Amino acid sequence: MSESLVVCDVHEDLVKKLKEFRFRKETNNAAIIMKIDKEKQLVILEEEHEDISPDELKDELPERQPRYPFELRESESQETFVVYSYKYQHDDGRVSYPLCFIFSSPVGCRPEQQMMYAGSKNKLVQTVELTKV
Repeated sequence: MSESLVVCDVHEDLVKKLKEFRFRKETNNAAIIMKIDKEKQLVILEEEHEDISPDELKDELPERQPRYPFELRESESQETFVVYSYKYQHDDGRVSYPLCFIFSSPVGCRPEQQMMYAGSKNKLVQTVELTKV
């Protein structure tokens, strides 16, 4: 049943960008960070990063707990979708560049926001044809 639930669609420009990202020729680590536009009920592009390590990416994502629990700032309690491409060295010497889908949901997000992201995740994964979630 959760596969049929669609809360937000994916912006058509983002779909195009993610498909291009999937087939990119660059060999560096890169990430596309997305968020939901609540008014339009669309998943949209927030940021793009080139040459970004996993630790740097972690620092870009909203913190686990808001610093000001009584005055939540949007950027500190925001859920995020990320598609990350990275260099992976196999034991046999082969190199591949898998795409990983990351869903970040920090503690302190509003329930309505959590439901929007949870209800949009499967649609995004299916639209972009991601396999590692």
